[in-house]
Amino acid sequence: MMITAGDYAPHAAVMAGGMVPPLGIALATTFFKDKFTKDERDAGKTCYIMGLSFITEGAIPFAAADPARVIPASIIGAGIAGGLSMLFGVQLPAPHGGLFVLPVVTNPVMYLLAIAIGSVVTAVILGVIKKKVTNN
Repeated sequence: MMITAGDYAPHAAVMAGGMVPPLGIALATTFFKDKFTKDERDAGKTCYIMGLSFITEGAIPFAAADPARVIPASIIGAGIAGGLSMLFGVQLPAPHGGLFVLPVVTNPVMYLLAIAIGSVVTAVILGVIKKKVTNN
C-alpha cells in the first residue's frame, strides 16, 4: 500500500531494518570471535551476502540458538537503521531491498550509512551481551 500510495520513506526504513540483523551478526562473528563457535563464525560469513541481499533469514539460526540475546540486539539495530533512514529522508520505490535497489534509492549514501550504523550497533550489543564460548 505504501508504494502504490507514493509513500516511499517507510518502505526504505523497512528494507534498511531488514538488512541489519544478518549484517550485524556477520560483523559480530568477525570481530567478537570468542563469542561464537567455529561453525557460527563460518555461518556468519554467509550472513554478509544474505544481509546485503535483504535476506533477513540469515539471522534465524543465530536467533534460534540464542534468542534472548540475538533478537533484542537485532531489534535495536534494525530500529536504529530504520529510524535513521526516515530521519535522512531516504525513499525507496522498489518493492524489495538489498544492494540491488541502490540505483533507485534516494540519498543512497545516507541509506548505506543508516544500514551500517544499525549493523554496527547490533554487532556491538552482541559482542557485549553474548557469553564467551568455551569450546571454539
